[in-house]
Amino acid sequence: MNREEKSATIEEIAAQIEGAEAIFAVDYRGISVPQAAELRSKLRETDSSFRIVKNRLTKLAAQQVGEERLAGLLTGPTALTFVRGDTAAAAKAITTFNKEHEVLTYKGGFMAETVLDEAAFKSIARLPSREVLVGQFAGLVASPLTGIVRGLNALIQGLATQLGQIAEQGLVTGEAPAAATAGPAADEAEESQDEAAAEEAPAEDAPKAEAEAPAEDKTSEDSNEEEG
Repeated sequence: MNREEKSATIEEIAAQIEGAEAIFAVDYRGISVPQAAELRSKLRETDSSFRIVKNRLTKLAAQQVGEERLAGLLTGPTALTFVRGDTAAAAKAITTFNKEHEVLTYKGGFMAETVLDEAAFKSIARLPSREVLVGQFAGLVASPLTGIVRGLNALIQGLATQLGQIAEQGLVTGEAPAAATAGPAADEAEESQDEAAAEEAPAEDAPKAEAEAPAEDKTSEDSNEEEG
């Protein structure tokens, strides 16, 4: 590898270090070419890459981007997994692969500011995938909202029913309900009005009688005068 190739390799590894959300280092001694291809394929599904690196060039790349933690992992045969997507899914892919082939030895790694020893790495591998966690979180958020919506719907329906009952009783428009206009009370009111009209009728005839009386007296007086 000439100087230009080495420089290009350093730049490439530096870019992978900067773009990774997590980095896992393993000792790859004993892995075959087909097995390495299989692991790369599985990691690609998690938006991660598996790369066998040269320690010296990788140290230079780490220094270039200010990642000093990586230098301590670069001893002996080293392969790095650069995780850009789901960290838990990438860790699960490595552990599942190693259960089948038993050719990798975990050396260490880090996720953001957190250093991951072997116990932490195995714990992350047991976590659900990011999609599952997002779905569970969405379900937790949606459950209270669903309850609130149902409660509001029930409240609105109850108010509508009550308003309908009030409207039927005439309490909204101020008019008495139609059913209330019939019955004993209404009949008694009509009878009272008829009786009052009957009592007032004779009183209207009385002035007519009084008006006729003076006419009779005047006729009598005229007869007396003629006789005299």
